[in-house]
Amino acid sequence: MLLLLEKPATLTVVTCHPPPPPPPQMGKRKFSGLEVTLIVLFLLVTVVAVVLVVLPLRSLVGGRGRWGGHSAALTPPFCSQRKCLQRGCCWDPVDEINIPWCFFSLNHNYEVSSVQKPNDHSKSTAVLKRRPAPTLFGGDIEQLSFQAEMQTQNRLRFKITDAERSRFEVPHEHVTSPADPPGGALNYELELLHIPFGLRVFRASSKKLFDTTVGPLVFADQYLQLSAKLPSHNIYGLGEHVHQNFRHDTNWKTWPIFTRDSFPNGGTHNLYGHYPYFACLEDESGASFGVFLMNSNAMEVTLQPAPAVTYRTIGGVLDFYILLGDTPEAVVQEFLELVGRPVIPPYWSLGFQLSRWDYGNLTEVKKTVERNREIGLPYDVQYTDIDYMEDKKDFTYNAVNFTELPQFADYMHAGGQKYILILDPAISNKPRINGPYESYDRGTQKKAWVTEADGETPLLGEVWPGLAVFPDYTNPACIEWWVDEIQRFHQEVKHDALWIDMNEVSNFQKGSVNGCSINNLNDPPFTPRILDNLMYSKTLCMDAKQTWGSHYDVHSLYGYSMVLATEVALKKVFGNNRSLMLTRSSFPGVGKYSGHWLGDNAATWNDIKWAIPGMLEFSLFGVPYIGADICGFFDDVSEELCRRWMQVGAFYPFSRNHNAQNYKPQDPAWFGEDSLLVNTSKHYLNIRYTLLPYLYTLFYKAHAYGDTVVRPVMHEFYSDSATWAVDRQFLWGPYLLITPVLDPGVETVAAYIPDSPWYDYETVRMTTRRQYINMYLPADKLGLHIRGGAILPTQRPAVTTVYSRKNPMGLIIALDDNEQAAGELFWDDGESRGRLASVSVRVRGLLTMNALHSTYVDPNDLRFENITVLGANSMPTTIVDCLSDTRSPTPQTPTAHMTTLTSVPLQVLYIRNLTLLLGQNYTVKWNGSVSETERFDCHPEEGSDADKCLARGCIWNVSENVLPGETLAVSPTPDTTGWSFEIQRNARYRSQRLESPDINTLRVEIKYLSADMLQFKIYDPANKRYEVPVPLNIPPTPEADPNKRLYDVEVNEQPFGIKVIRKSTGTVIWDSTLPGFTFSDLFIQISTRLPSNYIYGFGETEHSSYHHDLNWHTWGMFSKDQPPGYKMNCYGVQPFYMGLENTMDAHGVLLLNSNAMDVTLQPTPALTYRTVGGILDFFIVMGPTPEQVVQEYTELVGRPVLPAYWSLGFQLCRYGYQNTMEIENLYNEMRNAGIPYDIQYADIDYMERQLDFTIDKDFQDLPELVNTMRSEGMRFIFILDPAISGNETDYPAFTRGHEKDVFIKWPLELEDDIVWGKVWPDFPNVTVDESLDWDTQVELYRAYTAFPDFFRNQTAEWWLQEIKEFYVKMKFDGLWIDMNEPASFVHGTVGGKCLGPEKYDYPPYMPQLESKNEGLKHKTLCMNSEQFLADVPGGPRGVVVSRSTYPSSGKWVGHWLGDNTSGWDQLFKSIIGMLEFSLFGISYTGADICGFFNSAEYEMCLRWMQLGAFYPYSRNHNGKGNPRQDPVAWNSTFAEASRNVLNIRYTLLPYLYTLMFEAHATGSTVVRGGSAALLRRFRRNPAFLSRLFLSSNPLFTLSFTFPSATMAVEISKNWMVMPTPLEHINLHVRGGYILPWQTPENTTHYSRKNPLGLIVALSDAGAAQGTFFWDDGQGIGESPRAVPQPRGASLRLFGAKFARLSRWKRRPSSMTLI
Repeated sequence: MLLLLEKPATLTVVTCHPPPPPPPQMGKRKFSGLEVTLIVLFLLVTVVAVVLVVLPLRSLVGGRGRWGGHSAALTPPFCSQRKCLQRGCCWDPVDEINIPWCFFSLNHNYEVSSVQKPNDHSKSTAVLKRRPAPTLFGGDIEQLSFQAEMQTQNRLRFKITDAERSRFEVPHEHVTSPADPPGGALNYELELLHIPFGLRVFRASSKKLFDTTVGPLVFADQYLQLSAKLPSHNIYGLGEHVHQNFRHDTNWKTWPIFTRDSFPNGGTHNLYGHYPYFACLEDESGASFGVFLMNSNAMEVTLQPAPAVTYRTIGGVLDFYILLGDTPEAVVQEFLELVGRPVIPPYWSLGFQLSRWDYGNLTEVKKTVERNREIGLPYDVQYTDIDYMEDKKDFTYNAVNFTELPQFADYMHAGGQKYILILDPAISNKPRINGPYESYDRGTQKKAWVTEADGETPLLGEVWPGLAVFPDYTNPACIEWWVDEIQRFHQEVKHDALWIDMNEVSNFQKGSVNGCSINNLNDPPFTPRILDNLMYSKTLCMDAKQTWGSHYDVHSLYGYSMVLATEVALKKVFGNNRSLMLTRSSFPGVGKYSGHWLGDNAATWNDIKWAIPGMLEFSLFGVPYIGADICGFFDDVSEELCRRWMQVGAFYPFSRNHNAQNYKPQDPAWFGEDSLLVNTSKHYLNIRYTLLPYLYTLFYKAHAYGDTVVRPVMHEFYSDSATWAVDRQFLWGPYLLITPVLDPGVETVAAYIPDSPWYDYETVRMTTRRQYINMYLPADKLGLHIRGGAILPTQRPAVTTVYSRKNPMGLIIALDDNEQAAGELFWDDGESRGRLASVSVRVRGLLTMNALHSTYVDPNDLRFENITVLGANSMPTTIVDCLSDTRSPTPQTPTAHMTTLTSVPLQVLYIRNLTLLLGQNYTVKWNGSVSETERFDCHPEEGSDADKCLARGCIWNVSENVLPGETLAVSPTPDTTGWSFEIQRNARYRSQRLESPDINTLRVEIKYLSADMLQFKIYDPANKRYEVPVPLNIPPTPEADPNKRLYDVEVNEQPFGIKVIRKSTGTVIWDSTLPGFTFSDLFIQISTRLPSNYIYGFGETEHSSYHHDLNWHTWGMFSKDQPPGYKMNCYGVQPFYMGLENTMDAHGVLLLNSNAMDVTLQPTPALTYRTVGGILDFFIVMGPTPEQVVQEYTELVGRPVLPAYWSLGFQLCRYGYQNTMEIENLYNEMRNAGIPYDIQYADIDYMERQLDFTIDKDFQDLPELVNTMRSEGMRFIFILDPAISGNETDYPAFTRGHEKDVFIKWPLELEDDIVWGKVWPDFPNVTVDESLDWDTQVELYRAYTAFPDFFRNQTAEWWLQEIKEFYVKMKFDGLWIDMNEPASFVHGTVGGKCLGPEKYDYPPYMPQLESKNEGLKHKTLCMNSEQFLADVPGGPRGVVVSRSTYPSSGKWVGHWLGDNTSGWDQLFKSIIGMLEFSLFGISYTGADICGFFNSAEYEMCLRWMQLGAFYPYSRNHNGKGNPRQDPVAWNSTFAEASRNVLNIRYTLLPYLYTLMFEAHATGSTVVRGGSAALLRRFRRNPAFLSRLFLSSNPLFTLSFTFPSATMAVEISKNWMVMPTPLEHINLHVRGGYILPWQTPENTTHYSRKNPLGLIVALSDAGAAQGTFFWDDGQGIGESPRAVPQPRGASLRLFGAKFARLSRWKRRPSSMTLI
């Protein structure tokens, strides 16, 4: 006995003696009222008789209780104890009559005898042997073959079949095994149990999905059974039946599956289609899976309350597919990927359609057409049923009643409408009225018919034309005949599409006119509970022969094979046009070619209800073109029912009103021109036609991606369990909710409103959410709601789609809770194959429209005319719509008005009179609510168009589809230390930039440099390209041990992409398997997905936040003399970022490329690099903490320089000192004020005419002042610019440089001369008139300058010589080098004419740079200038501050953030800049305190002094022409506040110097960020937090949060209001740390002589620790290394220079340093 205890009151049992089918039901006809009464009476008598028989039997066996399960039972008289025990099963009668009394024992099953697994681990095979047990139905197969195939990451196939003999398998035209094994980690696991055999399928998360151990495997020749336990009761699918609810009842329900011509009257019997497929929603997470049994034999499926499922089929094999998805919608996509995605129906087929069986004659058909035209009903298609035929024979028409049928299509076309006719498969064997039936004769000659068992004699049955044969559509000869007949008939009677019916296949005789032989095919040992309990009831004998096999095996494939044959015919007849096919019988995969209607329903309120679950199920099955016969096929319909059905039917994807012979007409016009039915029908059909662009787009998405069109509410809101059973409402796609009235006499419907903002389509009132409401829907209304976040494309409706497609288009924008929305539009000519236009629309404060594909240009010059915005919050003052390609307003004048609804707080914005051309890119902006920087241009160059966007696969189309220009990896195979392989460009697509040809073959090298670092490099193996010559510290030996590496690497072959995965979490931190990868001569582009939205870095440019905004922002990188400004590329290039992962791990990525580039950050989240040259050379460091990322990065590029101790003192500078006396006076004032101050600078004012290595006449006594200051403990730093004047008669710096050939020159083939620029040096003997404009001054007064080529060895020697000679004239302690981007005041060269090809200054792609329209030469040298690469010798560290930087610069120099502006925003942004340069490995950094440009304001400057006192590089510097802003330039209060805060700095300099040492020794950061969201504070290492008041708001309080650590007693991880008076700065020491300090003095020369001390800040645990480094402060040599201290070790000094301060521990009476 096999029992699975689910819970105390429930158990799973699998019946051993399946019950028989329900009583017979024959014939396709309607019963009269008398017949119905008699049938009911008969059934009542039968029930009484059964009860009288069963009760005595139950009393005989003793009806004792059981554990209380529920079941669809097998009970006497169908089974007996004797029969049960004969089968070796268990017999246990129970009181519950539905639970099986006879169920399996443990003996039935198989066991695994051997298992084989190929090397790729994607397949597994096993041999199963039957265990000894009595037979159930005979023919048991003793040895089975089991095969499991991991086909994709989300798809598992397992097949069980006879190990010795082949059996019938479905010859599906689409389903095949993948050519390659899965490329990534599987989302499932398969467990195979050996004794007894069983299998379990798990999610990778270990959730059990499909467990066959609940019941035995039975595999006989004609009886196959398998059961499986499921994880939830949320089961949907199986078909075709009438399911009265979408979610299945698992209370022992059995559903037979076998195609059958029968009425869909609400019973459990089998109907037209064969769908052994269901989907299961596991829980609120949305995780779902589907189960598909590829088997076409008659079967039944039982659902039981475990929950579990049992399959019983009578032939074929058990060929299961398990499909996993993260959402129910994803499961549908997986299923359609397997069986074939659905066809896009022609646009006209989405219009309303009319039909009926038996109009009687063509005159009546035309009357119907005309009366509906006259009332202005939107109406596209007219059908004729079999009554148009001569004696119901295919390929004929009734020449009497339908004389003008050949011209009827023209008549319909003249009104912009289409004509569809019906074809049935049965072909009469009788001649026509006036001659032979040539279609039959030709078919006979072709041997096109299904035959009897002898394989020769055509099987004869009876259908509508009388005696008939049946085409064998599995026979190629039959397909040829069928195609030929359709072509012939189309030439005779034009029509626009085909409707194929009766293809289950239906036969009015039982099997044939001769009956059926008695054998095991016609009468198998077990018959599933199919209608009539007879295999050949109303169809063919099961032993009939077809090319694919016996009808027993292929019966349910008859309609499928007819669809395949008809598709061939439609292609022949209609060529490149899609046309339409509608089939009644179907099988998985039919949706690839055909639509379906729900069959011969009736005009009842039940049938209007049941149509919705039917449509939802066919959405799961991959047949989205689905609908029910509106107003019902059988019976006369009431006005109320037809009115309500017309309302809901207006939203069926296939919307057709169709009724049967002998019933009253029910087309809308028949009810009267002014009837309520006509008015409400026209109203909702006009809405349908308005929304047809949206519906058509949904069909495109179904075709392209496998999305559903009619969508269950639970597919979108699966986390809400209240939606799991909603089936009286449905969605169009994700955004339109339809709530119909489905009961008579009601005007209020209990409607569920899911958790989202919703807008009523007609009243635009916003409804409540996540609850049931009583929705008032009077006689003329249906519930229609738009979901917030939607953008629905619309078109002005017309009476047919021919006319509506010429009308202007529009958009309905329904804003979500974040005031955002998005949508798409697919558009083509409506019927051709291949041409398309696709538009993406998005609202994030403004509307952007991007043409994704534009291979189709609409001949009607379609334009978007109107936009309606639901949920707008204000009336716009201006509206601008621009072509995104030009950023210029279009010539029309849009208007707007706003309606405010008084009943609800909602406003609707109407924008009218737009003329936005379909296929163009537009931005529509109102009220300037979002800056232009938030727009995204789908094409990176200027002058984009749709064709270029399509060809290049731009970053806004983040798709998994392979786009043109894709690359293919050629046989990538890794070794122990990495990968090396070539990739090939897809040569089918031409290069998109004529000036930058694509490189067809690239080399990819991936190197596992260490456990936490890897490199991948992509380059041209045939032609050497520029590579950055910066020396990196690459480990000499790669890491070959995969167990030590923190990462895995995967390579995707097509399209090429690299994935880097963190092994510990499975997080993919780099994934470049994205469209758009391009490698051409002057343009390289690569994109990667990001693991989260948290990304930091990239520079140098001004960022408004430390954490990047990923909302489509592009940042240019190209070194330039450009003051900080938003999105302006500044002085340095730092193509490095750090990313945080959702697991809080961190990683870093460096692109070692120095060409002009930009990076685009997008909300996918993803990142796109674009550069104009060089190669792709990426380095990834794995962290995993942010601090470790910086340490690993600086280990690669070089640890930061350890600056001299004195350089940590406060510094003063100004551009605009008039003479030495001004500097001397400042020095004395600072000393008198007692303000700590270590360094004084001189800007270019000290030079003679701004010439390097000279002293101006007004500064002749400066060397003497410098000597005096240095003797008093001060330091002096001078500025040097690289530009050297060439207009001098006696200027040794130029003369010697020219002799040594150190200056940048043109390539020799262009001209043997220096590339001349202009910078600060003036011509000799000129007086500069500064009142002139800047360009005039440059032209008149600036000398020609040459630029040293510092790549050359001789340049370094020359530069050193000039500096040494200048040091003899004037002593200095450090150098400040400026203008070294290099900057030039003329563009490219003097005269502006660059030699050589223009493409280098104006590349085909211009990155998003400041003044990009001026080219790359703007404010610098021509790009054709030539520099020579050489080995750059290293040198001793010194105090050098550089404006321009690149990765590794921190090894040698510090950096200031450039020529900032005196403003509050620059004060705040300086923190962001410092934090970023900490990431870049430049610890010695800061901003010009109080700002360089403009006059400083008192309060702002004082606040900046307080902040700047904690910059690592702390310098007050301002520009020429502005008032002084040094601490003694204001008043005594300012001077005192400055002195106080600088005294704190000097007190903590030992701590700061220790941090600098640790940065130099280990790569740790000095200035360090707090949490990602807090930007206006910074830390010095982990122990010290500085917080400033950073705005001009007069309030003196500021709210902020502390990180999760003790910052002060009783404050931790809380927001608080902290006072910030003007003279005060908030500083906090973190608990658990020890800070060394020293008594301050006016300079470090004196402070270093004072005693040291310790600040001990105890943690909550009463402990603290710290480190301390000390040396002479300026010597050059080996720095002692920090040695990790063991816990509890005593204080030790290392080399008398470095000490670690161990943990303090609190004791009852003392504090002890251990």
